[in-house]
Amino acid sequence: MSQHKAPSTRGDGSAVVAVLAFTGIVVSVMQTLVIPLLVELPALLHTSSANASWVITATLLAGAVAVPVTGRLGDMYGKRRLIFVSLGLLIAGSLLCGLTSGVLPMVVGRSLQGAAMGVIPLGISVMRDVLAPQRMGSAVALMSASLGVGGSLGLPAAALVAQHFNWHVLFLGSAALGVVSAVLIAFVVPESPVRAVGRFDLIGALGLAAGLISLLLAVSKGGDWGWGSATTLGLFAAAPVILLAWGWFELRAGEPLVDLRITAGRQVLLTNIASVAIGFAMFAMSLILPQLLQLPKATGYGLGQSMVVAGLCLAPGGLVMMAVSPVSAWISKARGPKTSLMLGAAVIGVGYALALVLVHAVWQVIIVTCVIGAGIAIAYAAMPALIMASVPLSETASANGFNSLTRSIGTSVAGAVIGVVLAATTTPFGGIPLASMTGFRISFLIATGASLLAMLTAALLPNNRPQQPAQRTSPPIKVTEPA
Repeated sequence: MSQHKAPSTRGDGSAVVAVLAFTGIVVSVMQTLVIPLLVELPALLHTSSANASWVITATLLAGAVAVPVTGRLGDMYGKRRLIFVSLGLLIAGSLLCGLTSGVLPMVVGRSLQGAAMGVIPLGISVMRDVLAPQRMGSAVALMSASLGVGGSLGLPAAALVAQHFNWHVLFLGSAALGVVSAVLIAFVVPESPVRAVGRFDLIGALGLAAGLISLLLAVSKGGDWGWGSATTLGLFAAAPVILLAWGWFELRAGEPLVDLRITAGRQVLLTNIASVAIGFAMFAMSLILPQLLQLPKATGYGLGQSMVVAGLCLAPGGLVMMAVSPVSAWISKARGPKTSLMLGAAVIGVGYALALVLVHAVWQVIIVTCVIGAGIAIAYAAMPALIMASVPLSETASANGFNSLTRSIGTSVAGAVIGVVLAATTTPFGGIPLASMTGFRISFLIATGASLLAMLTAALLPNNRPQQPAQRTSPPIKVTEPA
């Protein structure tokens, strides 16, 4: 490990932080871009509902596979360079979706969009490498929160565009945002000087991809295929076998895709476990509240709002995330990121507890989204701080990528669990089964439980105050710093 020297940045690095955070929000918008179109997608793509659902599933699978892979490639070949590659995939995927009305090209395009999700952990790692230490806490907090901010702001924006313009404009607009992001990165963000020298672990990448696809495909499509179907059960059985074999291989590989000796360390392992629970709690809000807002008032609990208004009701939560992220950095600096993670999980739990009694008016739902959003911002900002305090400089992108992967697993599980709960607790309305208030309350309780699990897991973390990033906790590897 050679001595780390941050390259000079203009001013105090504020422009770098702003551009990377903007890019993170652009990439995160891809998560919720097609949600306003879900009901209409089968007709728009001239296909069945089951086939149209692949437009969502493909993005999820591609993102899960791409995040750890791009993280490792970023450590080896340059994080800024891999951000450009990711944005190129986003632009290409957006253009493909914007110029087609067929389901197969749409699925391919959405897969390319999902492959860009590695931008956020890459951006966090660039910040660690190029910013002054006093700037890093608040910068990383904002970049980490951009994952939730993009999802929250993307929903109302996509709904507005879908309602007033041709649906293809959504994707052409996302391509334009990708181009703007790439130009800003080119002019403002310097390349990280830290490199990990070695060969890319292709077998490890393929093994991880096979295990993740088996798991997430079963979770996300089990409802369509049937939870007791041979396909679903086969995938659930194959996933742990493949992932265990992958872990065995990675522990013996000289240059692994993921250094499991570091990942299995107490601080990194517990942070990743908590991240699964926080990811679950974050996505549950996006699944539950829009439905509650759009159900007819005649049900006695629905709020009868349009798709656009429902999206706008979630937007304040995204704005709160942006506003609260510096607060999280301050808490982490004063009390340590463990405290921030515990506090964030507790605030999310309070938000869902409030939802048990405060969802009878639009203003009440907005309060709930803001409380949950504040908790997500605090928790999300703490996670990369905990990870980076425990891994060497040369592995920050891959470690942060793996942490982002655990959040994605949490969101996938949330989609499956909440979907099953709401489908199993319907109530008839005009001959149509609708999600019942009982189902919503059970979902709120499950999300509260996920928040509690995250808080208890965070409580087991070491009681460390903020410290300098770890230099090495496993056998050393070569690092070079290009001129």
